[in-house]
Amino acid sequence: MRRGSITVFLALVLSLMLSLVSAGLQSVRNASARTQILNSLDIGLYSLFAQYDRTLLEEYDLFFLNASGSQGTPDLASVYDNLESYIKPVLRQNGQKLSLLQGGFTGYRLATDQDGEVFYRQAVKYMKDTLGARGIQMLVEKFQEKQGQVSSAEEAGRQAEEGNTLENYEAEMNEAARNSEAARQAEEAAENAGNEEFTSGSETAGVPADPGVEQPASNVTNPIPVLKRIRRMGLLDLVVPADKGISENSVDKKTLLSGRKRASGMDMPGKAQKDSSWSSGLLFQQYLSDKLGSYMEPASGALRYQMEYLLCGKDSDRENLKATAARLLLVREGVNAASLMSDPAKRAQVQALALAIASGFLIPPAAVIIEAALILCWSFAESILDLRELLHGGKVPLVKSAQDWQLSLENLPELLDRLDSGRRSSEDGISYEDYLQILLLTQSRQEKLTRGMDMVELSVRSRTGQENFRLDCCIEAIEASVDIRSGGRKTYTATKQYSYT
Repeated sequence: MRRGSITVFLALVLSLMLSLVSAGLQSVRNASARTQILNSLDIGLYSLFAQYDRTLLEEYDLFFLNASGSQGTPDLASVYDNLESYIKPVLRQNGQKLSLLQGGFTGYRLATDQDGEVFYRQAVKYMKDTLGARGIQMLVEKFQEKQGQVSSAEEAGRQAEEGNTLENYEAEMNEAARNSEAARQAEEAAENAGNEEFTSGSETAGVPADPGVEQPASNVTNPIPVLKRIRRMGLLDLVVPADKGISENSVDKKTLLSGRKRASGMDMPGKAQKDSSWSSGLLFQQYLSDKLGSYMEPASGALRYQMEYLLCGKDSDRENLKATAARLLLVREGVNAASLMSDPAKRAQVQALALAIASGFLIPPAAVIIEAALILCWSFAESILDLRELLHGGKVPLVKSAQDWQLSLENLPELLDRLDSGRRSSEDGISYEDYLQILLLTQSRQEKLTRGMDMVELSVRSRTGQENFRLDCCIEAIEASVDIRSGGRKTYTATKQYSYT
């Protein structure tokens, strides 16, 4: 009896132990299956994201997976098929008999999501990694003070151009011409009546026979009529080097990112936070300056003056350069007019010439109006030389001293003859590219971001010949979910995320 009871007891213990061992083995098999499933998903995502767009990386230091489809939308089916091709070989390893039932993307983030914040974040991160803390500080110091000066100068130049200065001058000259014509008719009537005394007095009236010439009877030269004619000339004809020419490239803005309806991603955790700090905006702007072309170093492709496009948003290189030159002209006019007003010697020259012109036309009260017109014309002429120097690759100081001044008041009528001989560069000045950077600081963050993406997209198409390339089809992050069956019995669901940032 005792021996039999021991056998039954051992049988019960052994069955319990076998159950525990079997459960342990199954647990190990399940853990191994789960590990293999997660490993397959990791390897699949890593392999998928290793196929980043090489042009975006090599030319723009950006990591994005190009999923551009022929219909202008992300081809997610092909992307998922590609992911599956990397998952399945891993599932077949170790004899686990794992099979992929189904899967898909439960979230993905595109370069243009959140109004381009994903693109912006990558560009700023690259600049921070490249420049470091000291480089960022130097960049901020370079432009922070000049931004306010340029904005004030541009506004002053705009006010000067819109202040009816030349219109007031013309009104005074027309009035003088009418008075001269009335005097001439009175003289003729007096001559016909035999009034010799009046005729003799009229010879010293000091008014030209042809008031349209706008020159007084004295030996004083009035430069305003010459400058009025020059102002009517095309600005680019005055400032662009003849040997370099102007690109005539243009683009249909409907084909650009900013001109079409964009594709959008699917919400997933890890949403990019908007960075609106001034330093980040400056870093992004410097990134665009480093990567995009301008008039000084044109890019290849549909639009060659890409920085000018950021500033003006026109659909052709010529129009972008023209609009940029017009803004630079306003800046230089504002700065140069302020320099004239603050220079006692130059101010005295302007006042003396204005008084001489007014006296020659017998309209001394108009001296103030003529003085304002002279200042406008002189600052305009000096600014034309400034722009021409900038577009020739030279540098122009933001604020000029008396030694930096290029054109004298006496030489003002000879501006067209001095377009090259009269201008000069300053080692301590600011280059064309730096002026562009300063002007861009006044642009809205969203405008620069959207137009910057326009130019990157356009350049990639030109470089690679991929007419269907779309930045709003470039993937920055994916969340994938798959259902996998183990040994025909148990089904596992695995979800993983992968992001370039």
